[in-house]
Amino acid sequence: MMHSHAYQHKNIAVFGLGKSGLATARQLHLGEAHVFVWDDDEARRKAALDAGLTVQDPFQQSWPGAEALILSPGVPLTHPAPHPVVELAKKAGASVIGDVEIFLQEKEAGRIIGITGTNGKSTTSALIHHLLSKAGKSSALGGNIGTPVMDLPELDEDGNYVLELSSYQLDLTPSWHADIAVLLNITPDHLDRHGDMAGYAAVKRRIFQRQNEDDVAIINIDDPLCEHIATCLAIHGEGRIIPVSTTTPVDSGVAVIDGRLEDRSFGDQSWTMDISKIGSLRGRHNWQNAAAAVAAARSAGLTSDEICAGLLSFGGLPHRMEEVGRWNNVLFINDSKATNAEAAEKALTSFDNIFWIAGGREKAGGITALVPHFGRIREAFLIGEAADNFESTLKGKVPVRKCNELEDAVRQAADAAFRSGYREAIVLLSPAAASFDQFESFEARGDAFRAAAKRLIGEAAS
Repeated sequence: MMHSHAYQHKNIAVFGLGKSGLATARQLHLGEAHVFVWDDDEARRKAALDAGLTVQDPFQQSWPGAEALILSPGVPLTHPAPHPVVELAKKAGASVIGDVEIFLQEKEAGRIIGITGTNGKSTTSALIHHLLSKAGKSSALGGNIGTPVMDLPELDEDGNYVLELSSYQLDLTPSWHADIAVLLNITPDHLDRHGDMAGYAAVKRRIFQRQNEDDVAIINIDDPLCEHIATCLAIHGEGRIIPVSTTTPVDSGVAVIDGRLEDRSFGDQSWTMDISKIGSLRGRHNWQNAAAAVAAARSAGLTSDEICAGLLSFGGLPHRMEEVGRWNNVLFINDSKATNAEAAEKALTSFDNIFWIAGGREKAGGITALVPHFGRIREAFLIGEAADNFESTLKGKVPVRKCNELEDAVRQAADAAFRSGYREAIVLLSPAAASFDQFESFEARGDAFRAAAKRLIGEAAS
């Protein structure tokens, strides 16, 4: 773990004690900083006390001359208005930064591979880490995925820090610099935090800040905003640009067209591979992720053979089009992470003969945007609060059963899929709704689906 000594004997405030905030506070404390922490959640404050940290409400006592405020990414920095603790820190002359900034100040060795984008960050980051690890390269994965950056191990010069970064984290990392930087896409999201699309895109562009001719910028040129950023980077000469695409072959880049990957990023060392049958990389959105990951892996020194082996062995992430198992002609897919229609669309366009489990706590717009894809659905099995409204949208287009409970939906969908006679029938949990009406998280919902599917598979085998 990376103990922080940059703030030894200095007063440091940490506001927000989620996983990353608590990890940062612990490492600062071990580095002999004078750390005081706060979170509005009582359980988190207790966890901090149990860790030996000083818990102090900044609004109940005078600001103790803190040199820096380490802010949780979830706390508003600028929009819709700065959080009062941000205003308090600035009035006191304290810098307002995040845990990634502390990490960069402490890191002594190792390559930084940074990944951002509205969608696909986690899969791309996990795939890059997998490719490196499979090839025997030292790699640590963290940031917005998995392990907080301050809990990552210290790597040597040959090591690779693969960091998924949200726009919030980039906003709190003024000294950010990546040896290899990846920008996947920019679509409307978090506009309440960044003001408008221009503000959001400007923060995402920071993934490339401080790059020079020795660095690599990997950009999805299918996305108009990303293509504009690529053009601007080319004009200003900020790093070597590797374009990626899923629509057209690209010189000096990586493309995946109809499932065929073609890597031209290193000129005469070009190579191709069919990835259309890799279950964990189904769908055009995952082809985009794969293209970006391949470009990053090549830039980190991997050979085409090493990358091929890594792609074929990649199992994907839990709850993201996760293959749970098979029962006769039925394939169970856990896509519980799809908590809105836009996310569910990716799964619906990746399969045919779908027996769709959907519902939960409805998001704005419901599933109206998915109507063009209803032809892929053979029957829908609805759960949770959204069942009635989803049924109204599906009526006359797709046969519907209201099951209410997930366990019942899995059993009914599996039976219908088995009896359908299709060579491959897909029981797909892609809810297009939040989980909170029946489950504490999308992870808990996905775990329940996986358990129910495996019980059916086990029963069939016994």
